[in-house]
Amino acid sequence: MGEQVREHVDAVVVGSGFGGSVAAYRLAEAGRSVVVLERGRAFPPGSFPRSPAEMSRAFWDPREGLHGMYDVWHFSGCDSVVASGLGGGSLIYANVLLRKDERWFVHEHRAPDGGYEPWPISRADLDPHYDAVEKMLGATPYPLDEPAYADTPKTQALQDAAAELGLDWFLPPLAVSFAPEPGAAPGIGLPIPEPGYGNLHGVPRRTCRLCAECDIGCNDGSKNSLDHTYLSAARHHGADLRTSHEVTRIRPRTGGGYEVDYVRHDPARESRDLPVRTIGCDRLILAAGTYGTTYLLLRSRGDLPGLGPALGTRFCGNGDLLTFLLRARDRDRVRPLNASRGPVITSAIRLPDEADADPFGGSGQRGAYIQDGGYPEFVTWMVEGADVADRIGRALRFLWDRAVDLFCDAPDSNLSAELSELIGDGTLSVSSLPLLGMGRDTPDGVLRLDGDMLRAEWTTATSEAHFERVRKIMQRIGDVLGADYKDNPIWFRKRIVTVHPLGGAPIGRHPDEGVCDPYGEVFGHPGLYIADGAAMPGPVGANPSLTIAAMADRMCSRLLDTGAGPTAGGARGPSATGPARGKPGANLTTLAFTEEMKGHWTPGVADPRAGEEAGAREPLAFELTITADDLDRFLDDPEHTARAEGWVDAPWLGGRRTVTRGWFNLFAPAGHPDRRAMRYRLHLADADGRPVTLVGRKDVQDGPPTRIWPDTSTLYVRLLGGHVHPAADDAAPVIGAGVLHIHLEDFITQLTTFRATGPGAAAALARFGAFFAGQLWRVYGPDD
Repeated sequence: MGEQVREHVDAVVVGSGFGGSVAAYRLAEAGRSVVVLERGRAFPPGSFPRSPAEMSRAFWDPREGLHGMYDVWHFSGCDSVVASGLGGGSLIYANVLLRKDERWFVHEHRAPDGGYEPWPISRADLDPHYDAVEKMLGATPYPLDEPAYADTPKTQALQDAAAELGLDWFLPPLAVSFAPEPGAAPGIGLPIPEPGYGNLHGVPRRTCRLCAECDIGCNDGSKNSLDHTYLSAARHHGADLRTSHEVTRIRPRTGGGYEVDYVRHDPARESRDLPVRTIGCDRLILAAGTYGTTYLLLRSRGDLPGLGPALGTRFCGNGDLLTFLLRARDRDRVRPLNASRGPVITSAIRLPDEADADPFGGSGQRGAYIQDGGYPEFVTWMVEGADVADRIGRALRFLWDRAVDLFCDAPDSNLSAELSELIGDGTLSVSSLPLLGMGRDTPDGVLRLDGDMLRAEWTTATSEAHFERVRKIMQRIGDVLGADYKDNPIWFRKRIVTVHPLGGAPIGRHPDEGVCDPYGEVFGHPGLYIADGAAMPGPVGANPSLTIAAMADRMCSRLLDTGAGPTAGGARGPSATGPARGKPGANLTTLAFTEEMKGHWTPGVADPRAGEEAGAREPLAFELTITADDLDRFLDDPEHTARAEGWVDAPWLGGRRTVTRGWFNLFAPAGHPDRRAMRYRLHLADADGRPVTLVGRKDVQDGPPTRIWPDTSTLYVRLLGGHVHPAADDAAPVIGAGVLHIHLEDFITQLTTFRATGPGAAAALARFGAFFAGQLWRVYGPDD
């Protein structure tokens, strides 16, 4: 238990990676008081380790006096490398910003091998948020066509191999500054002007020098990492960025909100008994990474009753596979691949997925990517200058310890100190072209606590087809390049090294399927959000950083749009936040169905009927999933409020637009005992990002039973400018109006979409049916 809470803010963000940085910026920009708690320290350009002595201290294990940026984990089926520092994984990732493939947002059912991958969101839901993140991070492909960059052997080698094998090769967007500013010509080592929001480090930056040092920290500031972008912007808007602050436990706060316990590391005076401090907040965003966030939730489970069975599940490594091509030759001559020129990754090959419905190579297989790798040129010099005899001794000690681990019931899951000793005064290098694979492996791993240690139960066995497919294609690439193919040394035990661990607190449609809803809010705990890789319900397939950031941006749009989450006093109101989600710890029964409506509207018209009949009318449609997270509360609520998610399609608005937040009221009071209203309120944005509200109403009023179908299938809609509260409808600018209808074939389909989950699901459906029929009888039945 921490100290008495003396500090309280609107939002605490735990971690500063792709989810945490986006959340910090969005909330601070909106005027919220935000504190970011990051366990690691800041790394301004020029401070990343390069010498052997510095590299030996570049690992994270405070118990051993190490406060570096590499946090290395050792589990039974995989090893993993994640980051610790201001900017999280962006400090050591390879800059690739790929969107999750549209058809890879699958919804797979449970299978005998344990695989289960339900994505309750779509590519259309994320596309506007992908756009926003790409713009902020300066996504741009490697400028291979520019003279200064044309000589990049590894890029050209992978392109040659892909052409020979008929594979889909391309240059992915990278978060790297090749030009000093957007629209300028690329150039090597050019000064980068500071953006309007400033530079939190206060250190000059310059464009990429093609030194392949991305994964060990960019000392030039060429990487548009999160400290240079989102975090600098967040600080500009008032966010308090606190480094060396590690969160240890979380719990609900009496009266609403949360309390967060943390310790403060001091590399100069680190001890094992650090004092615990506490901060309070109205909203808590967990973004400590897959391991950090899942660990916190597991450790705090007793304080957070009601966390469902999905906690700890759906863990995977995003199909990561590292291999090497050695001694490439071309017509019996050495073909230098020069992996040290360029960023770490410059190009990629996409392997099709069975979900693509692509007849070329994708039938019955899960999609993947293969990307060129790189390493800094100086590592060769470091190896040549190393003490070989001492290195062999350290290596033998390391291998002996790992052999002992194989037969140990409780192996050490943190290898940071051991790797630090292994490196010693030098570092190992790879004089080859690394190939980096990733894709849709099976998310059937489990993260759990063993005492106070995090354990991962995962194996490559259920993803064998994925790994074998990627290995075989890598071997074929090596054959084309005349190179010797080599697996990662640990592959002989079918183990992998992943830098993309995902899952543990996945999103889902209901508490039995996920820890949090599709917007990242934890079921049963209003105001508690997951905004990192832990929220992924399965592999992204592509490099996951962009998807994590986009999901966090979507989460914040909903939070800020609605005020979702507890106020300082702990109150939640349906008019402000949408449907209530039940008390923490409740066993909730959830009801959901999908509705599709189509019709016409006319811009500039305020009356829906006139908008439907006008000569200049335009098509308008929507598809919504209506969800009552707590059916009992939904039925007891006089307004019968549920949430609405989906899309609105109108060419005038720019095509299909995602609903960022939606409300639905079923048979709400309409001012007379014999009248009811079905109300819709959908927040979205047009193609230019301007906020729009669609408000709709079905009038259910006294009349003969023949009125039931036309009344319940006709929706009168208006489109208003802005995201409008109900009390402000009359004052909001009207964009247009029209009428939508449910077609009979769509209604028949709708009847098949009703689902109830949770305790007494079948009885819940019957109870809902009785309520629905009773309301119709009350309106359309014979008068007494």
